[in-house]
Amino acid sequence: MSGSPRKVVIIGGGLSGLSAAYYVRKFYREAGIQPEIILIEKDKCLGGKIETLHRDGFVIEKGPDSFLARKTAMVDLARELELDHELVTTNPNAKKTYILQRGKLHPMPAGLVLGIPTELRPFLKSGLVSFGGKMRAMMDFVLPPRRSSEDESLGDLIERRLGTEVLENMTEPLLAGIYAGDMRKISLQATFPQFGEVERQYGSLIRGMTTGRKPAETHTGTKKSAFLTFRQGLQSLVHALIHDLQDAQQRTGTGAVSIKVRSGAGISVEASAAPRYEVELDNGELLQADDIYVTVQNFAAAELLRPHVDVSALDAVNYVSVANVVMAFNKKDIVTEYDGSGFLVPRKEGRNITACTWTSTKWLHTSPDDKVLLRCYVGRSGDEQNVDLPDEALAELVRKDLKEIMGITAAPLFTEITRLRHSMPQYPVGHPGRIAGLRSELEEKLPGVYAFGAGYDGIGMPDCIKQAKLTAETAAAHLEKLPEPAAVTV
Repeated sequence: MSGSPRKVVIIGGGLSGLSAAYYVRKFYREAGIQPEIILIEKDKCLGGKIETLHRDGFVIEKGPDSFLARKTAMVDLARELELDHELVTTNPNAKKTYILQRGKLHPMPAGLVLGIPTELRPFLKSGLVSFGGKMRAMMDFVLPPRRSSEDESLGDLIERRLGTEVLENMTEPLLAGIYAGDMRKISLQATFPQFGEVERQYGSLIRGMTTGRKPAETHTGTKKSAFLTFRQGLQSLVHALIHDLQDAQQRTGTGAVSIKVRSGAGISVEASAAPRYEVELDNGELLQADDIYVTVQNFAAAELLRPHVDVSALDAVNYVSVANVVMAFNKKDIVTEYDGSGFLVPRKEGRNITACTWTSTKWLHTSPDDKVLLRCYVGRSGDEQNVDLPDEALAELVRKDLKEIMGITAAPLFTEITRLRHSMPQYPVGHPGRIAGLRSELEEKLPGVYAFGAGYDGIGMPDCIKQAKLTAETAAAHLEKLPEPAAVTV
């Protein structure tokens, strides 16, 4: 390593921040730079929304419960941490997903991708869409395509090509668990840009999706699985990162309140050997920094960056609050036969829950054999009021839906409620372009300051890891090419 250590402050100790610390250390060292990393987190624990509870033989996720296998950044990180042997797949006998329609559960037709049928026969036989709705969807084959690559909402694309019924009965409930959002407001380019490409290339979503553009599945061991998790819970990855980063300062219970450009510091990276920035903490302490990685939620990042750059791209991202209600039962008290991963609830059904995962069926490692674990979701854009109800009232609303939908009348052995406030970023139309503009201005006015996380380029855990890795790798490559700064007196 050459020169003095490079002071790196990482703001936010969720998965994005922890991954940033891991990859900053890796790529800076490979570039011949010794990073001196300080990771700060205002909460008392690291890991952000990831939290695993072990109780009475159950493995309970209080935050996210799994990740997409085809997005490989999380598997790659697990492998680097020698944790990949802990990865587990979904139950191969629980592939069905149901959607609630007029109070009854209907199996989602095979080959459905966000309401876009890749197999026509199952779609046309499904009870989820009326005959008229199916005929409207078939208009996708003859309607002229939109040739513009300008952003639009995901809902507008689906409704324009396949009709309102497909959007409301299939697409919206499928995405409620991912974004908890309003499909008519969420950006296509920020979520599923490939669908716009399919329309432009093939002139039809159905035609394009039936030519082999189905979501890829990842092999783990000998089984195929669209989703993966860890045997002892997602917190396994957080614990592995924390342990591996013992050489970095990990400071919890304190947050950043401002970023200051130090008086006399040059604007270019190579202008001075002295750190250019100071990060002010809420206890009044000042941390010197050469590089700053801002990984907190957009609204918090906006307050740190507002004095320096236009943060309208961050202000435009609204965050929705949701709650997870996990209930455990004795298997003998449940009359429903579980043959799938759970069910989804369209907004127009007017229910209290947006979805229910049959956790102990989907993930066989999560429950004792004689017990059943269910996980219900509450809250979505425009319907967040129940999230703040007292525990007892919220649990009663969930039990009411479970009774009416699944016939469950037994009292749960226990209930675990987790409120994830301001946890689901909503990407507005035009989001990718605005974020690109923000990053361009950061590069010009605050070189060495980077912003990323769930509110930028993908809300999934692999997306957050990928952003952290790419940012650290790009920063290290840039620093490696710079001349050694001349020492100055400050």
